Amino acid sequence: MFYQAADRFSQKYACTSYTEQTTPQEGGNEKGKDEDDTSVSTPPAVWSLGEGAPEESEKRDDSQRSTLFVEKPQSGTVSVGGNITFIAKVEAKDLLRKPNVKWFKGKWMDLASKAGKHLQLKESFERHTKIHTFEMHIIKAKENYAGNYRCEVSYKDKFDSCSFDLEVTESSQAAPSIDIRSAFKRREIKQQEEEPEVDVWDLLKNANPSEYEKIAFQYGITDLRGMLKRLKRMRREVKKSAAFAKGLDPAYQVDKGDPPILVTKGLEDTNTYVGERVELSCEVSEDDANVKWFRNGVELTNDPKSRYRFKVEGKKHTLIIEEAAKNDTATYSVMTTGGQSEAKLAVDLRPLKISLALEDQTVRLGQEIHLKCEISENVEGKWYKNGQLIEASDRVKLYHKGRIHRFVIPASAVDDEGEYMFVPDAYNINIPCKVHVVDPPKLHLDGLGENNTVTVVAGSKLRLEIPITGEPTPKVVWSRGDKGITDSGRIRAETYPDSSCLVIDTAEREDSGPFRITLKNEAGEDTALINIKVVDVPDPPQAPNVTEVGEDWCIMTWEPPANDGGSPILGYFIERKKKQSSRWMRLNFELCKETTFEPKKMIEGVAYEVRVFAVNAIGMSKPSMPSKSFVPLAVTSPPTLLAVDGVTDTSVTMKWRPPDQIGAAGLDGYVVEYCFEGTDEWIVANPELTDKTKFTITGLPTGSKILVRVKAVNAAGESEPRYHPQPILVKEVIEPPKIRLPRHLKQTYTRRVGETVNLVIPFQGKPRAKVSWQKNGSPIDKNEINIRNTENDTIIFIRKAERGHSGEYDMTVEVENLVDKATIDIQIVDRPGPPEIVTIEDVWGENVNLSWKPPKDDGNAAITGYTIQKADKKSMEWFTVIEHYHRTSATINELIIGNEYYFRVFAENMCGLSEDATMTKESALIAKDGKVYKYPVYDDFDFSERPLFTQPLVNTFAIAGYNATLNCSVRGNPKPKITWLKNKVLIMNDPRYRMFSNQGVCTLEIRKPSPYDGGTYTCRAVNELGEAEVDCKLEVKGGLSFFRLLMDGVPPHIIDSYMREVQADKTEAK
Repeated sequence: MFYQAADRFSQKYACTSYTEQTTPQEGGNEKGKDEDDTSVSTPPAVWSLGEGAPEESEKRDDSQRSTLFVEKPQSGTVSVGGNITFIAKVEAKDLLRKPNVKWFKGKWMDLASKAGKHLQLKESFERHTKIHTFEMHIIKAKENYAGNYRCEVSYKDKFDSCSFDLEVTESSQAAPSIDIRSAFKRREIKQQEEEPEVDVWDLLKNANPSEYEKIAFQYGITDLRGMLKRLKRMRREVKKSAAFAKGLDPAYQVDKGDPPILVTKGLEDTNTYVGERVELSCEVSEDDANVKWFRNGVELTNDPKSRYRFKVEGKKHTLIIEEAAKNDTATYSVMTTGGQSEAKLAVDLRPLKISLALEDQTVRLGQEIHLKCEISENVEGKWYKNGQLIEASDRVKLYHKGRIHRFVIPASAVDDEGEYMFVPDAYNINIPCKVHVVDPPKLHLDGLGENNTVTVVAGSKLRLEIPITGEPTPKVVWSRGDKGITDSGRIRAETYPDSSCLVIDTAEREDSGPFRITLKNEAGEDTALINIKVVDVPDPPQAPNVTEVGEDWCIMTWEPPANDGGSPILGYFIERKKKQSSRWMRLNFELCKETTFEPKKMIEGVAYEVRVFAVNAIGMSKPSMPSKSFVPLAVTSPPTLLAVDGVTDTSVTMKWRPPDQIGAAGLDGYVVEYCFEGTDEWIVANPELTDKTKFTITGLPTGSKILVRVKAVNAAGESEPRYHPQPILVKEVIEPPKIRLPRHLKQTYTRRVGETVNLVIPFQGKPRAKVSWQKNGSPIDKNEINIRNTENDTIIFIRKAERGHSGEYDMTVEVENLVDKATIDIQIVDRPGPPEIVTIEDVWGENVNLSWKPPKDDGNAAITGYTIQKADKKSMEWFTVIEHYHRTSATINELIIGNEYYFRVFAENMCGLSEDATMTKESALIAKDGKVYKYPVYDDFDFSERPLFTQPLVNTFAIAGYNATLNCSVRGNPKPKITWLKNKVLIMNDPRYRMFSNQGVCTLEIRKPSPYDGGTYTCRAVNELGEAEVDCKLEVKGGLSFFRLLMDGVPPHIIDSYMREVQADKTEAK
């Protein structure tokens, strides 16, 4: 039953091991198996974590282990109440993900589940060094925190483990005992009221095994298996103690009547340092009495090989340890036939002092590194570099004499730089220093030419690598003049640990010159000048000129290139191609030494281009720009349809059509010439050829008459001139003003408040048309409205429209005594004001009848509806019951009986709801006792209405030959009959007109109108209640005379065709 209870409990709660720590003894003594049994009793609210090292059977095979730790946690000492941190580092260079790390105490207690106020586990990752750092922080340590700990790291099939010890020493100030369970429990447990201290082991020894589980829960024991083992061991000790007297030698047995030997002066607790002599003495009641000595309950023997010596001087007995060691710390006891005494021995390390610390050193490469330190104790130690242990070798000499330790490297190397540290054995202390190895920088220019000159061909890439040495790696600076060279761009510097490169991508001539390289480090400086020489092919010559053209040949000349690329010009290559082709053909295979050449064997009538290459020792230049195209043919025919396009007081604008026969030589441009009437001196109006078919002759005296002619020019020369048939009077023609009002401005132009108004109105009129604006008959305030006028249009601009900007804007265009006017109606709209008084007309049943008056301010737009909301008098929360309601009275239904309501109404127009609402002054109470509602009698509404045009016709301009439409809208009931009239004549069965009517929108389509179709059009709507009419004017433009078309440059055959179509349309109309 005893073990059944234990097994049942251990299966239910997996807890930490309750094992004891074993301490190895020198001199072949036994291990202290029953060390914990010598303690008096365990407080009921305290339980101990396992402190034993893991058994070999539970360890992993060494074959599975691999070195993952780069820094292992080290054993440490902390005072009671103090803090301590253990650090483990794992290198992640070969790991694809974070390794798995676990912290244990004792055999298998996983501390991850105990993290809390007294225990914290942290981890971090340094990306630069790729090192994972894992930390375990113990906060406010207690005595029972001491013991053996273990850190395990694993990654896939790799595993590494490290054990370390924590020693907790008593603080100089007495600190209250704290339950260690609070440091490792995940949640807090309510503190119970203090109870008198009870020895839980006495309770367990005297209790029934069936009550073990209850007592363990009551006193906080979580490891039942460990508890059962300890109880079993305690029972063996009781039996052993009972048989102690029987097992004593005859000298220890007491005959009946002999007095027992008593301990008259007990042992005393002793504190000492490692290496000191220790004597533990006691006195007994009789001389030369036999006593037994014990260490942690294990008897000590007087074996010659033992470290312990016994000394007897009469009644005084002494235990002697010649050189105390750290593991001699234990509880020692002495036992006689009539008594016993015990005392604690604490052995600590002697405090270590640093008499001479290591000093940081900076040495030149090859010089000796000599590190020296002195400590207060003559102990061995270890040297470390960058955390790695250093062993003595042929290069590295380690010396230890007394308290002085020296580290010597006779000839330093670059790899000897780093952080060094001396760590004395058995002490948690280190003496650090830094060693810096330096070497003056040096440039190695052995591979360069004379005067450090480097030659490179333009267009190629230069990568000049200069070997460098120096430690630390010197800083390299490339410069050209006063400007430094960066590590990016076409010219850049690339620096490596043992060299520096000057890189020039696609070398250019401008890159020639000296470049300076400078090396610097803390050991010195070195500099040198490197000359870069860039050689290149010559520049291309200028475009050649074709000076003379024959039937199948030409003569071309050119100038030598401005830059020969640093090498003399050896000659030239010439190429030609057809203008429409992209294939060039070489004309000479031997270099031409001259700057003139005669290409031959060209095809007559084909346009050609020629180009030239210059050649030097480096190579051939890029081709020159092609020459102007030339054709070995005659000149073109004269230009056609020369006419006047416009006349001012000082200029005449002429236009013409290209020649009828241009030929294969193409057309280079035109020359315009004029002469005054009565003279024969022709003056060139354009010094340079124009490729356009329109040109303005300027600088003419007003009132004079001139004759004009135009010539076409190509490579073969000038064509025959084309003369204007009549003299041209230099005087500007008055063009009457005409406002071209856009269609959307012929109706009311509507914008919301805050929007931008930007209207562009084109107009005609010469010369110097004058534009003026008025608003509602008064001049416009230019501070509010911006007006900008040009020669062809005027712009009215309002940045943020306001309602005050609404009105009729009158535009006037004046040219001398001629005037044209137009009116634009601009309407700026805003949200309306709230309705006027809202009254409750009637309340019956669950219904309320409301009425109101339209708002005084409609926002300059028609009211499109109302929104009605209700609110319970108790909550005054508003809810919408009707939206977009068009009438000024409404009935609200489905109100809750017994509630009292208020109502409010919003007005709405095209801009939205009014900002405020009008609320009823009185509330409407829905009475619980309903009344019989008497429905009012309404007369049927008469929807009959005589015809009314809601959108009139608008005066329209049409272009001859393009369809035109006239639109208007009408309403009426019954539906009116629609008819169309032209000049008061009914339009019937005419295929040129199409009439549509859809949803009150009436449309008349005029198919391909002619000037004859212009006139007054009328739309008439008739029903039984009356009739209505609306009319507009239609003007068809495009009826031009033969001479006007000829002056505009239209070919005669096209003019004849157009006139025949116009005549046929007129005949058909008649």
